[in-house]
Amino acid sequence: MAEYSINKGIGRSVEFKGLKSQYLFIFAGGLLGLFILFVIMFMTGINQWICIGFGVTAASLLMWQTFALNAKYGEHGLMKLSATKSHPRFIINRKRINGLFKNKRKKK
Repeated sequence: MAEYSINKGIGRSVEFKGLKSQYLFIFAGGLLGLFILFVIMFMTGINQWICIGFGVTAASLLMWQTFALNAKYGEHGLMKLSATKSHPRFIINRKRINGLFKNKRKKK
């Protein structure tokens, strides 16, 4: 039986066949979802070859897309991409200009 190394060292992220951390979980979750969809399709009576064709096509598309995202964005890229979407595009300051430069003293 073949042996696969999963971790490359202490403190480093999980890597398997080039997929790193979040992409590995996306890939595994996607395959699990496709398997459940395949079973549901098969149990409802859809032709076996249609189910197999759909499963193979969807799994290969999932694999291709996951590896493409991994190559494009890197290990933490999707988190950075989602973080930039939550940042404001502009900082709006509605105070007057002279109010910005005034010295604020505490009143006793």
